[in-house]
Amino acid sequence: MNSHVMPKVLLIVVTSAVSISVWSQTSESREISSGHGEPASRKQIVQAEGRADRALKRNIYKALAKYAEIDAGNISVVARNGLVTLGGTVRDPDQIGTVESVVNRVPGVQAVANKLTVQRSFDE
Repeated sequence: MNSHVMPKVLLIVVTSAVSISVWSQTSESREISSGHGEPASRKQIVQAEGRADRALKRNIYKALAKYAEIDAGNISVVARNGLVTLGGTVRDPDQIGTVESVVNRVPGVQAVANKLTVQRSFDE
């Protein structure tokens, strides 16, 4: 009889240990994704990514500033992990492609979503 009880006890112990481990990991992932109690290293990663995004955005505006025919004042740039979204208006339809080409050549840009439109004149 004792030999039948031992495997059942062992099964219960192993099941309990696995359940506790899974519960612990699930709690940790919920904690990180909810933003409460983030470990400092995750926070530092997020801050570093934000700094890199801002630096990329500055570099894009610097590259656009080298082209006198492009009015970058009407162009918005959103950069997130190398993915860039362009918005706003340009004066000439040809500038849409030019702006995208310039932005694609900036180091760190992985992809560009071009949402630029042509600015309509008042007399139209």
